[in-house]
Amino acid sequence: MTRMNYTFTSESVSEGHPDKVCDRISDAVLDAFLAEEPEARVAAETFATTNRVVIGGEVGLSDKDKLHSYMGKIDEIARACIKDIGYEQDKFHHETVEVTNLLHEQSAHIAQGVDASGDKDEGAGDQGIMFGFATNETDALMPAPIQFSHAILRRLAEVRKNGAEPALGPDAKSQLSVVYEGGKPVGVSSLVLSTQHLDESLTSADIRAIVEPYIRETLPEGWLTAETQWHVNPTGKFVIGGPDGDAGLTGRKIIVDTYGGAAPHGGGAFSGKDPTKVDRSAAYAARYLAKNVVAAGMAEKCTIQLSYAIGVSKPLSIYAETHGTGEVDPAAIERAIDQVMDLTPRGIRSHLGLNKPIYQRTAAYGHFGREPEADGGFSWERTDLAEALKKAV
Repeated sequence: MTRMNYTFTSESVSEGHPDKVCDRISDAVLDAFLAEEPEARVAAETFATTNRVVIGGEVGLSDKDKLHSYMGKIDEIARACIKDIGYEQDKFHHETVEVTNLLHEQSAHIAQGVDASGDKDEGAGDQGIMFGFATNETDALMPAPIQFSHAILRRLAEVRKNGAEPALGPDAKSQLSVVYEGGKPVGVSSLVLSTQHLDESLTSADIRAIVEPYIRETLPEGWLTAETQWHVNPTGKFVIGGPDGDAGLTGRKIIVDTYGGAAPHGGGAFSGKDPTKVDRSAAYAARYLAKNVVAAGMAEKCTIQLSYAIGVSKPLSIYAETHGTGEVDPAAIERAIDQVMDLTPRGIRSHLGLNKPIYQRTAAYGHFGREPEADGGFSWERTDLAEALKKAV
């Protein structure tokens, strides 16, 4: 039987977290190549530490001369990301950090398994399993703990960048323990926030005084009570942040990027990967499908799993689970999904418009639970498939 009364915790990290700096740079490299060629191939990984950024992986353009000329732009791309995030520390500054570019051309053996040729459809870029999830406990159809953990950090980034709170630094983490009653979120039992600050004299109490008004305006009314435990900068000073304080690497925050642990994860990271990589595109498609199932009223909660084999175009399996909340048999949902959406890699990219430079904005504050944007960003958050799914079951 599904538990109805419990406490569940999720965390988020800010755009200045070392791993998120790396995700941002990797996705900025991806966007640059996609802006040049919608079918560009990119698998970019970034490592960051004190005064150092290293970018490696594989890239591909149909025009080899353009590919080589684009390699010279990587340094500029990385510095622009670091500047926008806000790092101007002595040991991690956008002007003085050493950037090493180790990107190289994509393996021909991988390309031959993925590219379409003759009567062969384009295959998946790798094997793997991908999950999507949706729940009606928030307006965004996301789990409340991760959704509001993101929202707190986004709000603090806004006031840091607009000058309202100049004492705050780019590196931060949030964590919410959300109380559920009757299966619905009703409050916060504990809140953890650690944020970098630029003034060494500030105490934990000083930081709480700065951030508390923004946290209260971000969370639903009544969720913070006299019983809520607050842990703001619990270790004291947090002045040295970002890659100078701790090394960062692309793809290490996959639970932060998705559902905060409230749903399964296939294990594949997103950032730096072009949409032929089903780690990314099929995870987006699975979220899109799960969200539309819930938006259609077929269930209050839905998990979708897709699986792929490298070089094979169609998914090997489609699995739906409605966690005891369904109005429709999950097997019927699986059949409907197969009818209403082409889940080959090319079909997903076409349906969701993924061959665009829309990925840098996904690198922090979650890939899901965001508003669809006019230029195609977060297209997988649309609910335009709900009616087709209802008709197909």
